[in-house]
Amino acid sequence: MSLKQSQQRREGILYVVAVPIGHADDITLRALRVLRDADLIASEDPAATRRLLAHHAIDAALTSYGPTGIKQKAAVLVDRLKQGQRIVLVSDCGSPMIADPGSILVASAHAHDIRVVSIPGPSALAAALSVAGLPTDCFLFLGQLPDTKRAIRRVLADHLADETAVVAFCTIDSLSFVLSTIEETAPRRHLTLACDLTTPSERTLRGTVHQIRNLLASHPTFSDITLVISGRTKRTERRRGRKTESLD
Repeated sequence: MSLKQSQQRREGILYVVAVPIGHADDITLRALRVLRDADLIASEDPAATRRLLAHHAIDAALTSYGPTGIKQKAAVLVDRLKQGQRIVLVSDCGSPMIADPGSILVASAHAHDIRVVSIPGPSALAAALSVAGLPTDCFLFLGQLPDTKRAIRRVLADHLADETAVVAFCTIDSLSFVLSTIEETAPRRHLTLACDLTTPSERTLRGTVHQIRNLLASHPTFSDITLVISGRTKRTERRRGRKTESLD
């Protein structure tokens, strides 16, 4: 069989690869191997991916996947996959498909019977839950919270009445609106702020809204925040008239 025939018969594969959320060494050996062997890496943030590749001395072809023209870019990538290429999809950080536009490409690959392989690894969602110290056997993930108080209230209001814990990403700019919303609707709820996970500035802040505000006053500004809000408990309902609550 000629080399050309071999290439024509090669199966295209879309690898969905988790990359570090902060520390560049938080990546699996399998992920590094897949990145090295890829025909193309499709990245939500090519600049961030380029820094990661340089750190691990990987020389690979890189293309942008986002933030605009996603459907058109997905169509181009699927065409290359149909030609037998091995393409890696990465987010700017963490695991693809969690609050990012990767679903369009993955769904399109499935629709064309292209093999999709997960290379699991870092996730800010999983990392925050692991250090939260709150009951999270069942939780609701809201993705990236909006930046305005009205929009934040609309997203959080209904869920704060549930017994299920709530997890969301937010920025330092939207955090004040988030805390104000919680203070107005569920002031006794316990929170965990997992801030700048795996970086030198990493901090985990825990407490009620009032306690969190005091802690933030003595800490530097954070870039990335994963918020975990405890669910409503029956004990909370019985003590609704008090100013503070203790976690069941």
